[in-house]
Amino acid sequence: MTRTARPALGTFIFFAIAFALAIYFTFAAVQGDYGLFRRAEIDAEAQDLAQQLAAVQAEVDEMENLTRRLSDDYLDLDLLDEQARRMLGVLRSDEIVIR
Repeated sequence: MTRTARPALGTFIFFAIAFALAIYFTFAAVQGDYGLFRRAEIDAEAQDLAQQLAAVQAEVDEMENLTRRLSDDYLDLDLLDEQARRMLGVLRSDEIVIR
């Protein structure tokens, strides 16, 4: 029985396909839609949105405070006077305006 010394082509193809799949899945795990880079982008975006939420919540709290101060239950006369003069453009007689 004689054996020829030829390279095993099937083994080479198997390892080439396995290597290509390994490269593909590694690339997908790092840069794919659900990869590490996308996760970092989502975390950064979540942090920005949390900061925006805090800013908007502070603005809402301020508006709620002003609304409560103008309500029937709690009337701040100074704030009411300021708002009325601002809206109507009226000045008091003892007030000096510098532009």
